[in-house]
Amino acid sequence: MEKVLIVGQTPPPFGGQALMIEKLLDINFENVEIYHVRLAFSQDMIEVGRFQFKKLYHLIYIIGSIFYMRIRHGIHILYYPPAGPHKIPMFRDIAILATTRWLFEKIVFHFHAGGISELYPQLPPLLKYIYRKAYWNPDAAILLSERNPADGERLQARKQWVIPYGIEDHSTHFNNNDSAPELGQVQLLYVGILRESKGLLILIEACRILHEQGFVFELNLVGEFASEIFKQTALHNVASYQLENHVRFMGVLTGDDKWRQFSKADIFCFPSFFESETFGLVVLEAMQFGLPVVATWWRGIPSLVRDGETGYLVPIKDPEALAEKIKILLQKPKQAREMGRKGREVYLENYTIDKYKANIEEVFLSVTDQ
Repeated sequence: MEKVLIVGQTPPPFGGQALMIEKLLDINFENVEIYHVRLAFSQDMIEVGRFQFKKLYHLIYIIGSIFYMRIRHGIHILYYPPAGPHKIPMFRDIAILATTRWLFEKIVFHFHAGGISELYPQLPPLLKYIYRKAYWNPDAAILLSERNPADGERLQARKQWVIPYGIEDHSTHFNNNDSAPELGQVQLLYVGILRESKGLLILIEACRILHEQGFVFELNLVGEFASEIFKQTALHNVASYQLENHVRFMGVLTGDDKWRQFSKADIFCFPSFFESETFGLVVLEAMQFGLPVVATWWRGIPSLVRDGETGYLVPIKDPEALAEKIKILLQKPKQAREMGRKGREVYLENYTIDKYKANIEEVFLSVTDQ
């Protein structure tokens, strides 16, 4: 039985990475025993990526916990999810990895966020040396899509795996929206952190275009604002476009409350250009519920959404293109229904929790043979 120490965030906050690490901890592997040291630097999205003195104390606790778990349980494999292309989380990673990875025989990096390798050329020589000590030469690198930044290759991983997420089928516990969206009754849905680089202002602008063209709809935005400044900007735009009766901010929803929003929706919108985007877990959740998806040609999203088949893909930062594709689905409800059905078929064929379990376990077992 191989022992793996997972060092990673679990909710809160409720981002895709934290949710998938929580899911990983819940999996009962056949030949792998899982241990966990929880990263808890941020309790909500506003704290993510921001320096706070309390995080220094937590950093010391994390490093001590890793030492304890390694010695107490004789763990030989360290699983770690590197940060995206932001310097404060990078310094956190460096502090943890440079002081602890030498304890372990094997290192597995799982790139839930993408782009950490893009920071390396910007660093001064001494910091480059420390960076290499922390990140260089992992035994395995797991990417979510071939379209993501080549972090594993750039960090000179000994072996690289492309493993998309897999999730349980929650849709069977709800009354799926089997009827096609009707004009005047359409529910648009976005789920995720509410920030500019997730395309929220672009989506609100697209809704303005649709509203001016006479379409009646409701957009439900599920998630937490990344900052108070962005919250005020979004609310101002909604008010100035006279969309108060069409756009609703639902806050953070979890469990059945979140799944209920998916089950009631007709179209899922995800116009992200987020710098750390790798996959779009919420897109997979939408496909599970049989929703057509309108998203962007960005990072790993096109590996999920088949343009013209399970939804539409548009260029980033293009509200006119986004509005046009949503408009097609509003005007062609049967086509919208068929796209959603095909999306669910893609989920069942490629992205179930059983496939994910088998693929991740194969990585853990294979690194011991290297």
